[in-house]
Amino acid sequence: MLAFESPLVTSARTSTSCNVLLRELQQIWSDIGESEADKDRMLLQLERECLEVYRWKVEEAANAKARLHQSVAAKEAEVATLMAALGELNLHSPIQKEKKMAPLKEKLASITPLLEDLRTKKEERRKQFADIKNQIKKISGEISCYNYPNDTMISCLTLEDQDLSLRRLTEFQTRLQTLQKEKSDRLHKVLEYVNEVHLLCGVLGLDFAQTVSDVHPSLQRANQEQSMNISNGTFEGLEQTINKLKSERRIRMQKLKDIAGQLFELWNLMDSPQAEKNIFSRATSIFRLSEPEVTEPGVLSTEMIEQVMKELVLKRRSELEDICRMTHIKPDASTSVEKSNALIDSGLVDPSELLANIEAQITKVKDEALSRKEIMDRIDRWLLACEEENWLEDYNQDENRYNAGRGAHINLKPIIDNLINRTLAWEEEKRALFLYDGERLMSILEDYKLTRKQRDEEKKRCRDQKKIQDLLLIEREAIYGSKPSPRKSNSFRKTNGYRANGNGSMTPSTPRRNSVGGATPELLTPRSYSGRQNGYFKEMRRRLSTAPINFVAISKEYTVFTYTSVCDSELGSPPHS
Repeated sequence: MLAFESPLVTSARTSTSCNVLLRELQQIWSDIGESEADKDRMLLQLERECLEVYRWKVEEAANAKARLHQSVAAKEAEVATLMAALGELNLHSPIQKEKKMAPLKEKLASITPLLEDLRTKKEERRKQFADIKNQIKKISGEISCYNYPNDTMISCLTLEDQDLSLRRLTEFQTRLQTLQKEKSDRLHKVLEYVNEVHLLCGVLGLDFAQTVSDVHPSLQRANQEQSMNISNGTFEGLEQTINKLKSERRIRMQKLKDIAGQLFELWNLMDSPQAEKNIFSRATSIFRLSEPEVTEPGVLSTEMIEQVMKELVLKRRSELEDICRMTHIKPDASTSVEKSNALIDSGLVDPSELLANIEAQITKVKDEALSRKEIMDRIDRWLLACEEENWLEDYNQDENRYNAGRGAHINLKPIIDNLINRTLAWEEEKRALFLYDGERLMSILEDYKLTRKQRDEEKKRCRDQKKIQDLLLIEREAIYGSKPSPRKSNSFRKTNGYRANGNGSMTPSTPRRNSVGGATPELLTPRSYSGRQNGYFKEMRRRLSTAPINFVAISKEYTVFTYTSVCDSELGSPPHS
């Protein structure tokens, strides 16, 4: 390796070389025969050419120096700018001290890596700021629903980044942490609201997904492409929804309590079995709970309230039918059990409207029953008198008792006449027909009077026939004696549960119990009137229209048979000794 020589050594060696070459050139010129003047002229030209070469080299060196100086200055300026932007001003102090002492190339060599390092730091810092900026914008947008407030930090993010210092980066990181905490608090609060909405929707039987979606679609998406909205508008919407659901819960709870309370009263009134009550245990359990304690899903749903309301409607209808049955008023068929079930199940009628209709019918029936009380009391007395008459006729087994009891119907006549008068007065006053189990009472009473008349006529005929029979028996005894012949004895065998007494009259051998379709039914009236025989009048009219009338328990066939037997014995039978 060649050692670098000092400029003086190099200059001396160059001068020696030039002198040697100059002497060699002068020798050549002498050999050629150049004149001194030509030699001086050529030496002067050679000197000029050497100067030009030196001048060109000097200019080239000066230009190179200028370029180096400019490059160093530009890099130093960029370093200063980057240091100022990054907040690292102290790093430039050593360079400033060595600036005047170090050559340009050395300065350039020393500042270049520093500049590259600062550029790398700037790029990394810009990425940090960009990441924080995006997070701040996103969270601020979620909080403000992308209506950015007049936030100075948000405004600074839209300008050129002039300050990339650690101090400013710390400020942005602090702001980001504040927003992240606010977002976390808001998310927690939104989730609390959403959970409360879910609980209330479950209790009320409402669609949770549709309910929260009405507030904001992002609240119910399972796989959210966008984050859950946590803006003030969402909070207000959730608060309004919760208040609305709580109000609905309060209304439904009070409604269910009212309905269940009425059900309890009807259950106790009707002695309903526990199994029937257990069906509605979920609905009745709310009596011992406060509003916040009601958490069972569906307990306040419209289906549950409708089910309990339906039970109440049916119970009130049963109560209406019981009142109508006791007062013998035909209930309104428009709210019958079958029609009520169909109307409620179809959803065409609100159960509360149907219940109100039944309540109005109960009130109407009670008012009508009050106005009918006097007539109903007289009907009771009439039916009681009918029972007494039937009892006398059933248990009179000898002729004397029968004759004593057969005039008992005389007491019924004033009762019937008074009842008819009262009924007509009622119908005139009310301008309506007095119905008893759906039939007009006047028709029933007129039918009864007609039946009584027919019975009296029949009894008169029977008494006349009995007199004829007695006369025939007396004549027979006068002719043949008191001992009957075998043939005559056969003529007086037991028939229809009756036996012949000593004077020829017929008396029942056992108490008579008439039945529908029997050969000798009597006028039918209730044997006990306690309100249980609701269709008595219909049954009485049906039996009177299908059975023959005979009230002394002796059929026409038996009378004809007895009369024929006696005549035959007198005309054709030989005398017995």
